[in-house]
Amino acid sequence: MQAAVVNVLGQAPKYQSFPNPVAEEGETSIQVRAAGLHPIVKALASGTHYAGGTEVPFVPGVDGVGTLEDGSRVYFTFARKPWGAMSELTVAPRSRCIPVPEGLDDIQAAAIANPGMSAWVSIKERANLIVGETVLILGATGVAGHLATQIARQLGAGRVIAVGRNVEAIDASTMDSIIALGQPEDAVRDAFAEEAEKGIDVVIDYLWGRPTELLLEALAKGFKASSTHRTRLVEVGESAGKTINLPGVTLRSIDLTLLGSGFGSAPLDRIFAAIPRLFSMASAGSLKVDAEQVPLSDVERAWNRVERGRRIVFTV
Repeated sequence: MQAAVVNVLGQAPKYQSFPNPVAEEGETSIQVRAAGLHPIVKALASGTHYAGGTEVPFVPGVDGVGTLEDGSRVYFTFARKPWGAMSELTVAPRSRCIPVPEGLDDIQAAAIANPGMSAWVSIKERANLIVGETVLILGATGVAGHLATQIARQLGAGRVIAVGRNVEAIDASTMDSIIALGQPEDAVRDAFAEEAEKGIDVVIDYLWGRPTELLLEALAKGFKASSTHRTRLVEVGESAGKTINLPGVTLRSIDLTLLGSGFGSAPLDRIFAAIPRLFSMASAGSLKVDAEQVPLSDVERAWNRVERGRRIVFTV
């Protein structure tokens, strides 16, 4: 069969032949139709992700949409190594295959599932959002962040604040407030402080690094001894930096709960259980992502393209 194959960690996969997989007990063979190029896929292929390995060659791709031997269309994940989702054929546990609704096409299903799971779990499971609360999305202009704004609203957020660099891509009519990160730091800090004064209940953070530091500085600056406001910050990604500087006085000045969301911080069954709900929302038109369809044969050319709010989906 033909597949995208990682031969050297950190280098773009090559489109080449790879041995056909054979399903073992508890598995099913899948004819792949579409697979998303998610950030975690690139991290695993580079050998930098904490859940990855170092043995090559292998086929990248953590999930996708395909058909089973009986012709049914499913979303699948946890393909057995070294076979991933970016190939003509793969094998995955039957328990990790779920039907794709007729009203949802392959591209949207493959693009939404992975970032949608991340957003759902961070908001619903980790932050435990309460209806009416205010949610601030750090990194709202990326694919996952854009989905997080939609999911927060669907889960009953009272106010949704979008923060990012490419704010022109945000539909202002769907947001209660937008903060552009491209402006001077003092302006960003002041904008954060203005929202903090109103009360920020949940922060879903795809950025980390300096933007998170500015937000925490603003929260601490609004310190009031007479009243406190609890804020839950859920760290999901680190596209702006791997570390932050967190002075002890910041933690003493605000009622802050720091949480993480990802493999290891949330049970896999709870993460996977979000998929049917996400697909139902997408089928109903209340959840959508901008996706670009690219033939798998063009994987090497498209692999290192910078994502700007649009998820690449390879089709076979």
